[in-house]
Amino acid sequence: MKLLRYGPAGAEKPAIVAQDGTVRDLSGVIADFTGEVLSDAGLARLAAIELATLPQVSVDRIGACVPRPGKFICVGLNYADHAKETGKTPPEEPILFMKATSAVVGPNDDVEIPRGSKKADWEVELGVVIGTRAKYVSEADALNHVAGYCVVNDVSERAFQSERGGQWTKGKSHDTFGPTGPWLVTRDEVADPQNLALWLDVDGVRRQTGNTNTMIFGVAHLVSYISQFMTLEPGDVIATGTPPGVGMGIKPEPVFLKPGQVMTLGIEGLGEQRQQTVEARD
Repeated sequence: MKLLRYGPAGAEKPAIVAQDGTVRDLSGVIADFTGEVLSDAGLARLAAIELATLPQVSVDRIGACVPRPGKFICVGLNYADHAKETGKTPPEEPILFMKATSAVVGPNDDVEIPRGSKKADWEVELGVVIGTRAKYVSEADALNHVAGYCVVNDVSERAFQSERGGQWTKGKSHDTFGPTGPWLVTRDEVADPQNLALWLDVDGVRRQTGNTNTMIFGVAHLVSYISQFMTLEPGDVIATGTPPGVGMGIKPEPVFLKPGQVMTLGIEGLGEQRQQTVEARD
């Protein structure tokens, strides 16, 4: 299933994409994609619905495919080529950091360039949405705790991230720095999360091309690993790292975002995003 949320920011409704490409409203069946809805049983109930009985709707705006997650966990330097372009040694264990959940926006919403920003950057990433509670889960069982997958743009401000002291979080958490969606594609429709093509363009120029098969730590390992340190709850999102081609890695001079540019990005089978960069608002 392809699940999405549509409507004005803060008033999104749940919906599903039918086989014929039409969007069908789910708000008469569920309130939103939270808690029990993302469990295997909850998703099975949605899969059993005859979609032709649901209202067909037109969509002007797509929201983030899950409501604001309890946790937005990111994995750093999880592609060896990306680690190399940043001048870092590939890690021996996953590098974890948090992105503020207030950064989450829809896949086609504007992305703000923060005040004082000089090194705003892009990162296409595979997002993993947790469906059932995971604590101390084994790698063999880890994917059973996943509801599905989505596209994430882990927008970053490199100077805030690496030149202002402390952890990476403040370079990752500006409002709008977490476009998520368009869809949550349930795990039954993703045959192998370790074989998905990713890409990102800026102003029509291809900047990132990659495949999840070059991850250092795969999805099952990441879910299991993270669950050793914190309980993963339904609706939590894990952004699993980015392939090479980020702005900070461009030679001979890095290239960074400024207001008035357009990012387009996508992942095989999971849909596409499009964002325009704008000056930060109050």
